[in-house]
Amino acid sequence: MAVQLDTTPYWTESASVPRFPQLDGNLKVDVVVIGGGITGLTAAYFLAAEGRTVAVLERGRLGEVDTGHTTAHLTMVTDAPITDLASRFGRDHARAAWDAGLAAISAIDSIVRTEEIACGFAWVPAYLHPPPEFGDTDLKALVEQADLAGELGFDASYLDIVPLCRRPGIRFENQARFHPRKYLAGLARAITDKGGRIFEHTDAGEFSDNPRHVKANGASVTFDRVVLATHNPLVGRASVSSAALLQTKLALYTSYAITARVPKDIVADALWWDTADPYNYLRVEPHRDDDLVIFGGEDHKTGQAENTNACFGRLERSLLQVIPVAKVTHRWSGQVIETSDGLPYIGETADRQFAATGFSGNGMTFGTLAGIMATDYVLGRKNPWTDLFNPHRKTLRAAWNYLVENKDYPYYMFRGRFAGAAEQQLRSIPRGRGKVIEYKGQQVAAYRDESGTVVLRSAICTHMGCLVDWNDAERTWDCPCHGSRFEPDGSVIAGPGEQPLGEIS
Repeated sequence: MAVQLDTTPYWTESASVPRFPQLDGNLKVDVVVIGGGITGLTAAYFLAAEGRTVAVLERGRLGEVDTGHTTAHLTMVTDAPITDLASRFGRDHARAAWDAGLAAISAIDSIVRTEEIACGFAWVPAYLHPPPEFGDTDLKALVEQADLAGELGFDASYLDIVPLCRRPGIRFENQARFHPRKYLAGLARAITDKGGRIFEHTDAGEFSDNPRHVKANGASVTFDRVVLATHNPLVGRASVSSAALLQTKLALYTSYAITARVPKDIVADALWWDTADPYNYLRVEPHRDDDLVIFGGEDHKTGQAENTNACFGRLERSLLQVIPVAKVTHRWSGQVIETSDGLPYIGETADRQFAATGFSGNGMTFGTLAGIMATDYVLGRKNPWTDLFNPHRKTLRAAWNYLVENKDYPYYMFRGRFAGAAEQQLRSIPRGRGKVIEYKGQQVAAYRDESGTVVLRSAICTHMGCLVDWNDAERTWDCPCHGSRFEPDGSVIAGPGEQPLGEIS
């Protein structure tokens, strides 16, 4: 007889969420939000802060389903490598996808500070590395990802040795972690403080028009707009055929997680994940006397594993190979939803209906982003990521001056605090190395000499305007288009370029 494992998530046992009543009477609001996880509560928080009347309808208890079964990595780094996104959608769209995740983390940070939510939020580095068995192809892919991320303005650097796993990889600065249940508890209190209404054990049923309303617990909630924040979206006001078409674009996977107690500070406070398929991922939850590590992986399509207990067993063995002293305390599983092209679907799915799904392994960041985008949708504000995440997208504009078109969006007023700041990129360049970075809106060839002095020159080749690349072996700037070569200070080594790399104003 199979042993029944306790699969209560660590988050559930370590924090409580306020209780809210069932809906027991008719209600009229500007916006009804269906779902009380991170997407729904984020949308309700921002909408209530904007003065809209909001009601959240949660079928069970807040944060107990998908948000309650996360491992709570907060990262801009998508499951689809940035090189794949750039190839599939173009460089500007790839940059926009990562910017969106970073904007979400920044929003969480802002809410935590504004509402004084004690949820263990902290900015930490993240590491992407190959699995134990890897080859030159794996390393080449990592180098390409690190280089492209840097070129697009993100703080990414290739390392010969990544901490803990002792393999090469990429370090990403300014990622984060938090306790999701404590965060949702603070978010819920803030919503009600701002006049929002939250109802638990309230299952949204039939949607109807004239007037627009949804039935729940025998009562009616009349609304102007609806936000479907149910992970796997309801039909809502969409047609059955439209909802069925969306479902064909989604693949549902089960992912497993364990929590283990380890001695204090033997694992750095950071995020890790590897490039295997499916991949394993790890983060730390610091405690006073010791730490917890949260380790996940063993993904498979939901309903397609005969022995799910064996998945936990393999996960524990993998963890013990890395941290032999780990003592497992909790086991649970959650669900992630993948899309066919690697990006989520966030946007309007029917008249006056907004939905979000397909977050892959970025549930906390994309869920928060969906709340931000839902608010802009309700308020009729421009949002820089609308087309990118459009649930009905087929093709995206090839020519898109992303930064110019969205420079007035609030996020871009403080983006430099968190990623792409020239000073941070310059500090990441080792002595005797060069790197192409964005600086004051220009592509710049930045070189740090052995004394630590940084030399900045235009990264535009003076022959026909191609972007030069750093040749680490020869310590030269080389043009991949026609072969021009330049010294680290930009002076010409060999043509066809005849003029040195330009000065930076």
